[in-house]
Amino acid sequence: MRYRLILIDHDDTAVDSTAIVHYPAHLAALRELRPGMPLPTIEQWWTANFEPGIMEHLVHTLGMNEAELAREFEIWRSFTTSRMAPFFPGFRELLAAFRARGGKVAVVSHSEQANILRDYRQPGSPAFEPDLVFGWDHDPGRRKPDPWPAREALARLGVDAAEALVVDDLRPGVLMARAAGVAVVGAGWAHRVPAIRDWMRGNCLAYFESVEEFGAFLLG
Repeated sequence: MRYRLILIDHDDTAVDSTAIVHYPAHLAALRELRPGMPLPTIEQWWTANFEPGIMEHLVHTLGMNEAELAREFEIWRSFTTSRMAPFFPGFRELLAAFRARGGKVAVVSHSEQANILRDYRQPGSPAFEPDLVFGWDHDPGRRKPDPWPAREALARLGVDAAEALVVDDLRPGVLMARAAGVAVVGAGWAHRVPAIRDWMRGNCLAYFESVEEFGAFLLG
């Protein structure tokens, strides 16, 4: 195989979570914290996550103070703990096939570790659980775009950077990969936002619009 380790994002790469969880949570928060404000479309929400980034959007674009950010987080957690997003069709099967050939899988995500593991443990076939999970960490130096999660996964699993591949749908994963000296490909099967698609195509080794395309690349 080309790679011994894949470092995969979770939201909108493994599971279809923006449409099912994160976007509805943000709308609920806006209805409470910014009543009367026009609600963004899901494409606008994806774009804000990409540029300027979620925290920058909440603080600088929407002007949320610390109390409002805390309430936004509470509402978001109420959704992430009560709703479970489905895996993209074929994704879990692809991971199982990669492992069957000797591959290792680490998740590097901005979701919380407990929720990531819960998603992987939901009923479904084949059963699959990653070798490592790096979720949201309150220390910015331990979450992407910082290279710490990628470097830590390489060290723990005994894999050289040249033998690893990052798979992500947004810029933080690309920047993490670049800083860690790891190749990166774009996951383009969750959305078709032109600004995100164009940037990812210009900054990744490859950009895939379906799980099947990515699988052919990974296992071919």
